Amino acid sequence: MPTWNSRGLRGSTLEEFINRTNEKYLEHKLALIQKIPTPITPINIDKETRHITLAYFDQKSTVDYIGTVQGIPVCFDAKECHTDTFPLANIHEHQVRFMEDFEAQQGVAFLIIFFSKRDEFYYLTYRKMRAFWDRAMEGGRKSFRYEELEPEYFLRPKPGLLVPFLDGLAKDLEHRD
Repeated sequence: MPTWNSRGLRGSTLEEFINRTNEKYLEHKLALIQKIPTPITPINIDKETRHITLAYFDQKSTVDYIGTVQGIPVCFDAKECHTDTFPLANIHEHQVRFMEDFEAQQGVAFLIIFFSKRDEFYYLTYRKMRAFWDRAMEGGRKSFRYEELEPEYFLRPKPGLLVPFLDGLAKDLEHRD
């Protein structure tokens, strides 16, 4: 039986929190955000029950969520971090390219990071993530530290919303040209 800290279950709590938040946003007609299923390739299928019994995750998925907020296209990925240092290896090059292309089409791309040790959610703008990414590609740090983050993008709890990312989106939009 898998343990709760197994690699396969990592992030599932964060995604459940985001899914519930998305349901609330939809109820209040604020946003329509869908979870993008992780593509898998089945290896074995039980012929009687027609259930997949063995599969592997395809390497290239895009982001975890995509949708629209009051007419603004958004896409984002959910990441969990157990320390105060976030390894950029947790973000894949194809995801960075997808977010770059999404932003080029006037969409808004971002990450939601859950710092589990601190029980804090952070809205990481595409611009800031890209600055960290580019720094690493130029031979700099392959991670970023909690202290490097902009305090205004930490998501403060709200009644009925587990991950109030629309607050981060509003700030993100304010800081665009």
